Amino acid sequence: MNDIINANHRIKDPDYVAQCRAQLEADGALVLDGFFSADAIEQIVTESLAQSEHVFYAGSTHNVYLTEPNPDLSKDHPFNRQVLSTKGLIADDQISFGSPLRTVYDDPAFRSFLAGVLGINHIYPYADHVSSINVHFADAGRELGWHFDNSAFAVTMLLQAPAAGGVFEYVPAVRDAEAGDMAFERVGAVLDGTEEVQRLHFTPGALVLFRGRNALHRVTPVEGDTTRLLVVFAYNEEPGITLSESARTTFYGRTA
Repeated sequence: MNDIINANHRIKDPDYVAQCRAQLEADGALVLDGFFSADAIEQIVTESLAQSEHVFYAGSTHNVYLTEPNPDLSKDHPFNRQVLSTKGLIADDQISFGSPLRTVYDDPAFRSFLAGVLGINHIYPYADHVSSINVHFADAGRELGWHFDNSAFAVTMLLQAPAAGGVFEYVPAVRDAEAGDMAFERVGAVLDGTEEVQRLHFTPGALVLFRGRNALHRVTPVEGDTTRLLVVFAYNEEPGITLSESARTTFYGRTA
């Protein structure tokens, strides 16, 4: 692990874990620059680009809540307004056993670090064979539309930055999902471009933890000839969780 995770990120140090947790709780986002070594990033990028012909690209429109439209509401209601997401990915079963991504994902110390920062007891991989580690590909024109996450947290790392675009934008604390607050007025303002947005800047090798259940967020369209590559380390708070067959078909083009 020492040749993958840079030593200044002391993932076994309780004080460092507490420091990271405090920042995540205060900001809703945590960026740990230079978490992976340059050599590890170079290896991962090379391995990922070698899979380019096997990338599954999905293009779809959706509302920000990632739910089906409500026919009782007008088409221009914030609940029904559609945004575009176009992305490609390689799934967990396409990640090699020798990849640094798998080494870190499976490492008990890394999982303990994440659990400590997130303030939960344990984290678990997905029980299916496609969802745990995903590398996202976004070439020119591809984007991720405004949405709220269904999960309580996201763990990602930028592997390769595009020449321009591909910026992570977000608006914190838009809704209170736990209280059932849908925040239609603020969602409409974001979609109309009248609400101020924040931008989260990070470079390849930075580990990013983000709480996106109540924060509206998107990735702007990529510009230029360099593909934006980003890995998602997907975990759950409970064991035995799988994506539904319909979700696997939508995201991966297959169920197994």
